[in-house]
Amino acid sequence: MSEAHEPRNTVADMWFDPLCPWAWITSRWLVEVEKVRPVTVRWRVMSLAVLNAGRDLPEGYQELMERSWAAVRVCTAAGQRFGPEVLGPLYTAIGTRFHNRGEAQDTATLEAALTEAGLPADLVGAADSTEYDEPLRASHAEAMKLVGEDVGTPVVQVEGVSFFGPVVSPAPRGEEAGKLWDGVRAVAGTDGFFELKRTRTRDPVFD
Repeated sequence: MSEAHEPRNTVADMWFDPLCPWAWITSRWLVEVEKVRPVTVRWRVMSLAVLNAGRDLPEGYQELMERSWAAVRVCTAAGQRFGPEVLGPLYTAIGTRFHNRGEAQDTATLEAALTEAGLPADLVGAADSTEYDEPLRASHAEAMKLVGEDVGTPVVQVEGVSFFGPVVSPAPRGEEAGKLWDGVRAVAGTDGFFELKRTRTRDPVFD
């Protein structure tokens, strides 16, 4: 099946903030894509808090931005100390707790996710530290350089072309995930293609 679609392995880069529900669904789609196409996902961090810094935000959303620092800092610290390959398992452990299970977005949940991902629990100390903010901001800036400042998370790069999205709910599974991937590759290979969008009519669906 995969040979007919992609004769060689393709690398897809995805930038995520663990608190973003839409990025989480996109990430689960890419995990499915890895099962049905010769694709390897490289996980990278970006920050909703950095993205929205200085913007006039509703009070509730501003509180969310302040809370978002913890998880993305922990992910950055893990990647810096143990290599980017740990980001996939850690993001899965955090996202499953935050989004699928509805657990508290606090340090106790982050510590449990670290343990599940086989990482030292002391990494949770990065949640309230600025020690890893420089590489976090650098990774975020890389994503923004690729897609521009008027979008958010997720950012996905396919064969040198980067997009905001795809935004989908729920995540397609199996061959349906593969079909969406084929479509993304098709538009990525179309010179001058920039945008395809419609208003969302449903909330994030986690399954």
